[in-house]
Amino acid sequence: MLIRYGYEITIQCAQPTALVCLLSINEQRAADIRVPETVWTNPSIPTTAYHDMFGNVCRRMVAPAGDLTIWGDATIWDSGLLDEIALGAREFPVPDLPDECLVYLMGSRYCETDRLSQAAWDLFGQLPPGWSRVQAICDFVNNHIKFDYMQARSTRTAFEAFNERIGVCRDFAHLALTLCRCLNIPARYINGHLGDIGVPVVDPMDFSAWIEVFLEGKWYTFDPRNNTPRIGRVVVARGRDAADIPLINSFGPHLLKSFRVWTYEVEGV
Repeated sequence: MLIRYGYEITIQCAQPTALVCLLSINEQRAADIRVPETVWTNPSIPTTAYHDMFGNVCRRMVAPAGDLTIWGDATIWDSGLLDEIALGAREFPVPDLPDECLVYLMGSRYCETDRLSQAAWDLFGQLPPGWSRVQAICDFVNNHIKFDYMQARSTRTAFEAFNERIGVCRDFAHLALTLCRCLNIPARYINGHLGDIGVPVVDPMDFSAWIEVFLEGKWYTFDPRNNTPRIGRVVVARGRDAADIPLINSFGPHLLKSFRVWTYEVEGV
């Protein structure tokens, strides 16, 4: 299948302001691109790209004073298959984990492993290790947190989401990956596109957050917000938590004026 995805974001700055934007998809999917990404700004300004420490594509620019619109659009090939399920996937003991996994066991800005460790072991420590334990964590988070766009807060941490029991997809992801890390299971935060393909259309399109967990020597997708396999995920960026991969990181104040995202299946070959 083919999936068209993109975004249109308008911000307002009181003065020229440096930006770093993580809006382009991860280059691991480069071979699947069928219509290359077109990116433009209004007004037109120079941009450059680089890769951060996690391998994400970052675009640098300086927003002028006033309004700036950033627009991007592309089409990608997708298998059309649901997220992979591997019920027998095992956890690796920490000494056997690859070096690059260790950073995803540590606490981070939004993921306070020190404050949730006891709760994690109390809730899940006696469960059989492996896929079923990670799924039990996602089941718990899905039932524990009430989804509410109107209660979104950019500063909410995993510990606060655990206690407040309300949030949006990033809060579900932060809590689930923190509980995994507390049990010595590497888990990382994902930001990307997830269209309503194969499911009823409920909300306006938005960027989505989910997690990847390291089991049986590879990274598997888990989605504590939706908590069911989905079709057509398009990864934009990976990091320890949302602090590593903001859509727009501005080095000065800005006002978000409009925000539009699209992700849908299209015909073609």
